[in-house]
Amino acid sequence: MANNLKESHLRRQDAEKSLRPKLQFLKSRGASSSEVIEIVSNVPTILDKKEGKKGNRIRNISVLRELGVPQKLLFSLLISRYQPVCGKEKFEESLKKVVDMGFDPAKSKFVEALHVVYEMSEKTIEEKVNVYKRLGFSEAEIWAIFKKWPYFLKFSEKKIILMFETLKKCGLVEEEIISVLKSRPQCIRSSEQKILDSIEMFLGLGFSRDDFKMMVKRYPCCTAYSGETLRKKFEVLVKMMNWPLEAVVMIPTVLGYSLEKRIVPRSNVIKALMSKGLIGSENPPISSVLVCTDQEFLKRYVMKHDKLVPKLMAIFNRGRVS
Repeated sequence: MANNLKESHLRRQDAEKSLRPKLQFLKSRGASSSEVIEIVSNVPTILDKKEGKKGNRIRNISVLRELGVPQKLLFSLLISRYQPVCGKEKFEESLKKVVDMGFDPAKSKFVEALHVVYEMSEKTIEEKVNVYKRLGFSEAEIWAIFKKWPYFLKFSEKKIILMFETLKKCGLVEEEIISVLKSRPQCIRSSEQKILDSIEMFLGLGFSRDDFKMMVKRYPCCTAYSGETLRKKFEVLVKMMNWPLEAVVMIPTVLGYSLEKRIVPRSNVIKALMSKGLIGSENPPISSVLVCTDQEFLKRYVMKHDKLVPKLMAIFNRGRVS
């Protein structure tokens, strides 16, 4: 028992001797006591790094903090497996490029751009740019998309070309594909099979191929939803509310609204008003009901019916998820 206590005491002493200089090193680089605790808690491996790399990390993080990068974004850089804040010259070069491009240090896109520029060589970036140019993008369009979503340049040539071919299967021509990717570059992440399955799902719900093409052009994210999600929203929008398919085709963004927080509560209010003959026998336009804020909806359909406000508010809140 005594030997175990002695060994435990010696281990604690060794740990203190090993860790104290490293913690003092972090403080010497400008980190406060609370920041040291937060850094070590989130990035314990920083205590295992060689002093040179460790110094680079703290110095580079200090530079980013002075630029206005929020603490929560700094941690994503600290724990990145590509360690964009470990180097010196490479970090400084990458940071200058990102700053010169006009990224806002307070936004997550600044950190995303730093990741991409740090990880990829000039040659690799040029090759990716050339792939997009061969597909019809201008260089100005490519960099505009990069500013919107920096990971746009991370995909392989094979993946980029496959996405183009898949969107052609949706009925889009080159100019329309470019327009889609300019408005929603993230859709390049979707797999070919997911998009093809999406086509079949919409066709099964009664939409035509031309309808699907139109919806993709207007709202590329419509290909990202699962079959179950689409069916549930279709049940309310088309079957319960009797809005025509054309209404969804014209405003496909309604497919992106929350079923529980927006579509169902508002639809229930409209059905209640219609049952009392307060808004006529026909549905108001889908845009009037769904494409507005809660405050606008309540002003338009609830607050004007003085005696019914409590009941309508109860209906409005009943199906909502807090």
